[in-house]
Amino acid sequence: MVTPTVAVTDPQLVGGVLKRLNADLGMILGREFGFGAPRLERATERPAGKGSIHISFKLAFRQEGGAKRHGALLVPLADAITMACFLLMIPEETVTARREETTLDTALKDAMLEIGNMIGGATNTALAELGLAGWSARSEGCQGVRADVRPAFPYTEGSELLVARVATTLEPFPSFELLLLLPPM
Repeated sequence: MVTPTVAVTDPQLVGGVLKRLNADLGMILGREFGFGAPRLERATERPAGKGSIHISFKLAFRQEGGAKRHGALLVPLADAITMACFLLMIPEETVTARREETTLDTALKDAMLEIGNMIGGATNTALAELGLAGWSARSEGCQGVRADVRPAFPYTEGSELLVARVATTLEPFPSFELLLLLPPM
């Protein structure tokens, strides 16, 4: 039996996920994210991260009794490296130099996988806080995506996705745009 769920608007869903990401990741990384107002759209194709390599933190969503759906959080590589460095408690001056790297050592790869797990957990908590009973979310790993290439995850071309583009800051570094791709709920 499918558990009844409340109706949640796109802005409520995105806002709830961003709020929980900020709280959970902010606590672990020791830094809060600054999020601008999300620009929301319903799209029928996966958008690409523009201009640079991105890390796709892949998410799987499931409604009780339903099929699995997928989404992702796309973060520019330099900013994903910053998050991984903060998780590893690397000094800020070293983080600045590491942001320029394009190949990752084992420690950074492991830290990014852990961040992916935190993103999945935070998203799952956000769904519960929004009253989306019967829905769950979890991480399905992460991968690098070349500039201007759409992220790879199970997706039927032409299916609707909720896309949020969010100007984000992680002090003391320059702002960046993250893309949150969610299946409609």
